[in-house]
Amino acid sequence: MLDGPLLARWLAAAFALTLLLAALRPSAAYFGLTGSEPLTILPLTLEPEAVAQAHYKACDRLKLERKQRRMCRRDPGVAETLVEAVSMSALECQYQFRFERWNCTLEGRYRASLLKRGFKETAFLYAISSAGLTHALAKACSAGRMERCTCDEAPDLENREAWQWGGCGDNLKYSSKFVKEFLGRRSSKDLRARVDFHNNLVGVKVIKAGVETTCKCHGVSGSCTVRTCWRQLAPFHEVGKRLKHKYETALKVGSTTNEATGEAGAISAPRGRGTGPGGGDPLPRTPELVHLDDSPSFCVAGRFSPGTAGRRCHREKNCESICCGRGHNTQSRVVTRPCQCQVRWCCYVECRQCTQREEVYTCKG
Repeated sequence: MLDGPLLARWLAAAFALTLLLAALRPSAAYFGLTGSEPLTILPLTLEPEAVAQAHYKACDRLKLERKQRRMCRRDPGVAETLVEAVSMSALECQYQFRFERWNCTLEGRYRASLLKRGFKETAFLYAISSAGLTHALAKACSAGRMERCTCDEAPDLENREAWQWGGCGDNLKYSSKFVKEFLGRRSSKDLRARVDFHNNLVGVKVIKAGVETTCKCHGVSGSCTVRTCWRQLAPFHEVGKRLKHKYETALKVGSTTNEATGEAGAISAPRGRGTGPGGGDPLPRTPELVHLDDSPSFCVAGRFSPGTAGRRCHREKNCESICCGRGHNTQSRVVTRPCQCQVRWCCYVECRQCTQREEVYTCKG
């Protein structure tokens, strides 16, 4: 499983790998593309040996564990999908927390410090990362960007005889299996690893819960004598909203300790919740994010965030909360934005430029 330091290195390597993959892609100018060529011809412009070397190099740049590097190298589409997943997860995290004291600041030292602790924020990072990887892989399969998977071809619908399976479903079966194997599970004696693994699974479960069946009718005059149906994942923004809600209702858990050995035993259930059948570990059956430590306030600069001094806020919405009672400064400025836009046939949008004065509020230090 990606532990704190490894996940930090993986996230940090993503930006560098994005630049590497961009450099390896052939440019349109070089091939003289017109935009009408079939996409399938593009990979054939590089020799297989060159493609393999570039792919292996991309996997090595991610600084994965041995098993993860082997899984990455199995399919040329994995490395780029990993980078896409990291970028998508980070952007969604920043969007969901844009009005909070912790605004998903992921600069190196803050990220590394957070991943060493069991905060609610850490739980969210693990869940959004595994959800992003699951989502990106399923979409990559259905888009034909992976060699080892394709569209979802294993429907499990009621009244299957009434359906004609068609379209190209997002391959959640392959992606969820890949992600669970990729992230792995460590010894059950490692309390923190078990909590992180549980939060990883919550991310995958939220993706599964958002799967929808899309259908298209076929028949005379629009009748629905035959329906072509396929599965689609919910937009990742919806996944982010659901995980943000789970963050807000995250459960703090503890552990039972063997006084003779001092070793942590089973994770104790949150108050009001019993263990599963047989008194086993309740975490695999808990569809909520869980955490071990109380979060810091994030009000002042420290190991976990740069604090909120100077942060922009919205006076009627969150200045009081974000500024932590220190108050806020108000500045007036003139801005120019496009306005009164109209679509012109064909094919552009025409806008006027409107100038207005606005108030900007920032937290006092």
